[in-house]
Amino acid sequence: MSNLLEKINSPDDLKQIRKKDLPELAEEIREVIINTVSKTGGHLASNLGVVELTIAIHYAFNAPVDKIIWDVGHQIYTHKLLTGRRERFQTLRQYQGISGFPLRDESIYDAFNTGHSGTSISAALALAKARDVRGKNNSVIAVIGDGSMTAGLSFEGLNHAGALNSDMIVILNDNEMSISPNVGALSVHLNRILTGQLFNKMRSEIEMILKAIPRIGNQMVKFAERVEEAIKGIFVPGRLFEDLGFKYVGPIDGHNIPHLLETLNSVKKLKGSILVHVVTKKGKGYAPAEKEADSFHGTPPFDIETGSFIKKNAPPSGKTLLDLGREDEKIIGITAAMADGTGLDKFAAEFPHRFYDVGIAEQHAVTFAAGLATEGFKPVVAIYSTFLQRAYDQILHDVCIMNLPVTFAIDRAGLVGEDGPTHQGLFDISYLRSLPNMVVMAPKDENEMRHMLKTAFDYPGPTAVRYSRGSGLGVPIDNELIALKIGHAEVLREGEDVAILAIGNAVYPALEAAVQLELGGIDATVVNARFVKPLDAELIRKLAKKIGIIVTVEENVLQGGFGSAVLEYLSENGLTDVRVRRIGIPDEFVIHGSPQILRKKYGLDRDGILRAVREVVGSRTLRKVSVSSRLSREIPHNHFPDIR
Repeated sequence: MSNLLEKINSPDDLKQIRKKDLPELAEEIREVIINTVSKTGGHLASNLGVVELTIAIHYAFNAPVDKIIWDVGHQIYTHKLLTGRRERFQTLRQYQGISGFPLRDESIYDAFNTGHSGTSISAALALAKARDVRGKNNSVIAVIGDGSMTAGLSFEGLNHAGALNSDMIVILNDNEMSISPNVGALSVHLNRILTGQLFNKMRSEIEMILKAIPRIGNQMVKFAERVEEAIKGIFVPGRLFEDLGFKYVGPIDGHNIPHLLETLNSVKKLKGSILVHVVTKKGKGYAPAEKEADSFHGTPPFDIETGSFIKKNAPPSGKTLLDLGREDEKIIGITAAMADGTGLDKFAAEFPHRFYDVGIAEQHAVTFAAGLATEGFKPVVAIYSTFLQRAYDQILHDVCIMNLPVTFAIDRAGLVGEDGPTHQGLFDISYLRSLPNMVVMAPKDENEMRHMLKTAFDYPGPTAVRYSRGSGLGVPIDNELIALKIGHAEVLREGEDVAILAIGNAVYPALEAAVQLELGGIDATVVNARFVKPLDAELIRKLAKKIGIIVTVEENVLQGGFGSAVLEYLSENGLTDVRVRRIGIPDEFVIHGSPQILRKKYGLDRDGILRAVREVVGSRTLRKVSVSSRLSREIPHNHFPDIR
């Protein structure tokens, strides 16, 4: 294989490669992507599916003058390789390396930051209107997958763009539809006619002639348009987009570079809003990803030869939801295009009539759940923290105001890691605890999470259980599920010098820090808070009066988080002489990097908690504790009794 990719440091270099060599370049790019993602993890199947399409876009258009916006952005690895980031590509998704998503701060070729679906058409329309105001004539292209078309925001953008009829191109990357060779060939022929300059010039002139006919001209134009649409409708599935005001072109084979180039070079000369329908295959060029595209969508590192994952994180919620579903037929599972990621795939397999994947439509998922709850069912909306943000109004308006028993199983809460600021789950405590009627809890491990989900389904109002990404800590699992007492924390360790109140996956690092602190003469109480809302007010009051120094630890932004809730309680109850230190995420967006690196950076690991406690305790006179006393009070890793 030649080294065509090594010659490319910009799209201008790409254009120096002969068209007949572009398929060979595509294979080189696939090899680089597979080799890199096998080491770093990342979005494999979606990127392998758009290699030829990305090459064709950059070959036909003139970025960065022409603006390219990638919806979601999990398909831009080829784009990055062609736009000056080839030499750094091995740092993909690594701390201080290149992002796995579009990032304006990273490159002038990244026109708009993306990470959530459905934003590209609205953003592209805005860039097109800004261009028009400035009197420029550059192209604006939005590349959006068929999955993202289910997002309500996509249709809002399509509706507005079609009404304005601005000069912009939407490329619909359809990787679910099959396309036969005959249909593909006919489509190419029709599109060659319909996008040709001669055809469009003739159509415009005929329209002018017909309109000039007295009294019947406008009716004849409308009749001619209906005839054209009827003919196109026989062969191409674009009527919906035509009705929204777009000129529809397609479907085009997204792996046929000559056809792609011919089509893109034609449509960029057309006026108005254009939608180009491109059909691709997810995972193309790597057999395991073609066979199991969902598993290779967002993948950990894997063995290239076998396709087996080096470490596959199984969501710990899956078995619990399945167990609870077997006990209670009123439980209904709902997710938004993330059944595998949330563990609901197992529930769906056993109870297909009680499971709904609504696609990338988080707002609908929540309101749909609310409607089911009004009819006596117990819906669980299993969704990632970062995506639940998109349905905030529905949580408030459709669930909490009516105090409905909807359970939110919030996966990927806290520091998610390599996907960066658009995917970190660092805001859910803040945006949920402010809502009346909402109960918010976070387990310290997978065993406690099982009991919390049981608690949620037994509670007659809205609840949220937020938990971190991964397969759990490996603690022993209780067979019997018992509902926790709402608003009651768990004291894991008693001490007299400082009280550490931790929530969720911050609990175990807090315990580890307490052991080290005691070796240095600081005796710490450690509390597994369990509930962000309602707080265990009685316990907090007791610790405030008895100890007087409190440290809170959470994987959430400090503004409005768990620590803020503790401060609010102390202030409202006149406990203002308590010394408090909050550990969490400061007022900034967290970049990509492994959770371990990020926890160290923000002081959320054992050593960070150690430093914070020592600083807040300061020169306070400390009680000496013997090593034998410490060992006698050591608590087993897998059992933490409530010793209040």
